[in-house]
Amino acid sequence: MTITQISISPALSFDVLAAGEKTAPLVLLLHGFAESMHCWRAQVTALADMGYRALAPSQRGYSKGARPDPRDASHYHIDRLMDDAMAIVAASGHGNKRFHLAGHDWGGSIAWGLADRHSERIASLTILSRPHPNAFNRALQMEDGDQAHRSRHHKAFLEPGAADIVLADDARWLRERLAANGVPQSAIEAHLVVLGNKPAMEAALAWYRARGAIRGPLGPIRVPTLYIWGDADDTVGRIAADGTRDFIAAPYRFEVLPGVGHFAADQAPDRVSELMLENIRTHPA
Repeated sequence: MTITQISISPALSFDVLAAGEKTAPLVLLLHGFAESMHCWRAQVTALADMGYRALAPSQRGYSKGARPDPRDASHYHIDRLMDDAMAIVAASGHGNKRFHLAGHDWGGSIAWGLADRHSERIASLTILSRPHPNAFNRALQMEDGDQAHRSRHHKAFLEPGAADIVLADDARWLRERLAANGVPQSAIEAHLVVLGNKPAMEAALAWYRARGAIRGPLGPIRVPTLYIWGDADDTVGRIAADGTRDFIAAPYRFEVLPGVGHFAADQAPDRVSELMLENIRTHPA
């Protein structure tokens, strides 16, 4: 496993965790907030060991070489993030070939959108935590207010001083958030190398400020889908998780990880790798 760079334009060069033969079937793994490409280290290794080419980029704003001015939030609209993912696939030598896609949190939002927009290109979809956008939005509107409460941090990220708050006192908020969800200390430090500085954090929060989250309607998803949700996830409730099945028109598997929080790839890497490999093998490219 190495960290390499993939350029999709003169102004956009991404740091990418990579392993496996370059000509092997591709698996693209997209991280969420507040993590980085390093959340996929175990999966990148496991996939390469099983004969796949695994690429996990630190996405727009997280990679220093792919950080347009976050003061212009339009640079970070989800359409730009989706375009980046497809351009990385092309730049990695996989042109118009089918590939496997995985996403967590924000990376899951991007992956849902790609599965809707490019279903013919994606052999399998593995989603961690993030429900189908339609299921998520339906849960947000429910009178019990549970999902709205779980998602309240989204509004806080829109405030002008949010980056300073998140990074204050040696990134105490971010450290406590990850640790409370069972993320190992070594993984926290790896994410902070990427995200624990003002320019990267401002760019990461610009994803929220771009107001580009998919608000639906989206789907039905016509790609074989594995959805992994930890029942201790403090940002996604069971109603949104259970409701995802209503918006899949393809083979679907919903896997609940008991006692696992929001950051399943870091907290339960072996189980996530096992489930992902089963999904990929069942639906070859």
